[in-house]
Amino acid sequence: MRSWCTSLTRSEQPGISACLIGWRCTLPSTTTARQYLHRRCKGRSTKYLLRPALAIASLVIQLAAAAASLPIPSSDVIHMLAPTGELRVALYVGTPTSILSPTDRRGVGYQLGHDLAEALGVPYRPIIFSKNSDVLAAIKTATADVAFTNASPERALDMDFTQAYLAIELGYLAAPKTAIETIAAIDRSGVKVGVTAKSSSDGYLSSHLSAATVVRVPNFDEGIRLMTRGYLDVYATNKASLFEMAEKLPGAHMLAGNWGEEQHGIAIPKGRDAALPFLRSFVTSEIDNGRVAEAIKQAGLRGTMPPVAQ
Repeated sequence: MRSWCTSLTRSEQPGISACLIGWRCTLPSTTTARQYLHRRCKGRSTKYLLRPALAIASLVIQLAAAAASLPIPSSDVIHMLAPTGELRVALYVGTPTSILSPTDRRGVGYQLGHDLAEALGVPYRPIIFSKNSDVLAAIKTATADVAFTNASPERALDMDFTQAYLAIELGYLAAPKTAIETIAAIDRSGVKVGVTAKSSSDGYLSSHLSAATVVRVPNFDEGIRLMTRGYLDVYATNKASLFEMAEKLPGAHMLAGNWGEEQHGIAIPKGRDAALPFLRSFVTSEIDNGRVAEAIKQAGLRGTMPPVAQ
C-alpha cells in the first residue's frame, strides 16, 4: 500500500502531487482529507485541484481499509512460504481457474499468486505445467510453494489448504456426435466418460459410476482430441474448464445440471502449516477487497458458485 501511495502522489495532474506529498494512507475520512488538502494547498487555487484530489483521497482510504485486514507477514512466515527467496506458484494451462496459456496469462490462480507474492514482498515465479497432476506433485514434493486448486479430502492427505476462495459446479460436456442429452443417461453400459488422470473428478467418478466406463486422459487437449474422434461420449470436470473446452470443440454442449462442486483453496506443502493463519487472512482480504471477483471476471471464468463458509 505504501508503494502504491508513493506512485499516486506523483500524479501527472498539475499541482496535485505537490498537495499530496507526505500523505500517509491512514486518513480516517474524506473530511480529514479535505482539511488536509486545504492546509497543504493554502495560498494556491484549489478550484481545479480539490475535486480530483478528494476522489483520489477516497480511493486511497478504501484501499487502506481493505489492506488493513491483512496482517504484515513475519520473517518466519515469509521464509516458510518462499524458502528460496521467491514465491514458486504451480499452475496448469487450459483453465481460467489456474492460467489459460503460457502466452495468455489470465487466470484466477495466476492473479492470486501475483497478489500473494506482493503481500509477502518477494519475487513472483509462476511454474506452468501442462496438467494438474504435475501441479499436485510439485506441492507434494515441495518443489513449488503454493497452488490454487480444488481442496478435496484426498488431496488434503498430501498438502494443507486454506478455506475456499472459489466454488465451481462440476458437470459434463457432451461430445458433438453423442446421443446423451441428460446427466441421468450417463451411467449406462457402453458410455465412455473422459476425466483428467489423477484429478478429483477421476477419483470420485471412478468409484461412483457403476456401468459407464471412465477413460483417463493426461490433459484437456487430449480429451478434446478423443471427443472429436468419437472415442468419448462426455468429459467430466468443473464447468469453468468445460466451457473452455467447448469453445475449441464445435458442436459440443454442456449438459444441464451438475454432479457436485469444487471448493478451491490455496494449497501448500505439508510441514508449513504455521503459515496458514496468514494465508487464511490473505484469502479473506482478497475476497473482501474484490480481487477474487476481479480475477474471475478478467479470466472469463464461468460456472462459479458462492464458496462454502468455513
